[in-house]
Amino acid sequence: MKATQRDFRNVAARASTQCTMFFFCGPDEAGASAAATTLIQQLDDPGERVDLSGGQLRNDPVLLGDEARSSSLFGDKRHIVVRANGDEAHDALKALIETAEAGAGDAAPVFIIATAATDKARTAKLLEKRKDGLVAMFWPPDLGTVTASVREMADAAGLRLGGDLAERIARGAGLDVRLAQSEVSKLAIYCDASPQSPQAVTAEDLDAIGAATEEDGFRPLVHAVLAGETGKIGDELRRMREHSMNSVGLLLAVERRASQLARIRAHVGPTGDVDRLSKGEKAMLGIFFREEREIRSQLARWSPQKLDRLNARLIASHQALLRNSQMAETLLSQELVAITRFAAKR
Repeated sequence: MKATQRDFRNVAARASTQCTMFFFCGPDEAGASAAATTLIQQLDDPGERVDLSGGQLRNDPVLLGDEARSSSLFGDKRHIVVRANGDEAHDALKALIETAEAGAGDAAPVFIIATAATDKARTAKLLEKRKDGLVAMFWPPDLGTVTASVREMADAAGLRLGGDLAERIARGAGLDVRLAQSEVSKLAIYCDASPQSPQAVTAEDLDAIGAATEEDGFRPLVHAVLAGETGKIGDELRRMREHSMNSVGLLLAVERRASQLARIRAHVGPTGDVDRLSKGEKAMLGIFFREEREIRSQLARWSPQKLDRLNARLIASHQALLRNSQMAETLLSQELVAITRFAAKR
């Protein structure tokens, strides 16, 4: 059985009752992990979770069968979650299938999340034509896809969520559906919502549960890039790597600020004189007190013509990151350095 993120939700219910071996692959590791979690939650009795790595199974292929056919400490059911790189779990999965066909007995469900693998991998070929196997391929999502997923999550949690707030959650999560699910779960608790007692969500509710977000961690790096601070960009990129910042989320933060600068430029004209704006105009343009100094510094570096070139380049960069998710951090670092140098030029 095969699926993609487009038809996964339609396949999931049948797969959870019919399949015992699952292979989640593709460049969207977050989507693959979320899909595995969804199916585990749909099991009648998931029991104990046992985590194994692809490296363990590569070095000891028999281990998977041993764990899948063992009872938990208290005799309850169990399920196996494997995080592998490429085809590391292939030999172990093949051994599990062969021993089952030889009469070794029932095995616990096995969920393999494989980065750097596709539905053309050898492991996928083992399962794709089996009735008890599922191969699901996940590509990096776009904003619209994640926004739609957020609305589905909200419906399931008993939240009445407008499209604008769903998009805000999707953007804030950096298009990571796991982070988006976490935000929806927090909202449901905050609003005391359930499928039996649905509640409407307001922007104030979202502000209340999301006061401190990843966006605050992005701010110093976004400012260094758009203010052309070439002396600081090295330290900021080092911080990006040390804190494992979400590459797509960070690029979205740069895109949002670039779009904001373009709106301000269009409103104030070529002079870029923010001083003549009223408090109401500043609020409308998103110029708030704690960020006003940064915005002034950034605006001084970007003429309308340069902003046009920047926004076109950011769109191309976003597409490149989604096509090459394994190299996203390296590609983003190179792009941010180039933009910083461009901003520094008078």
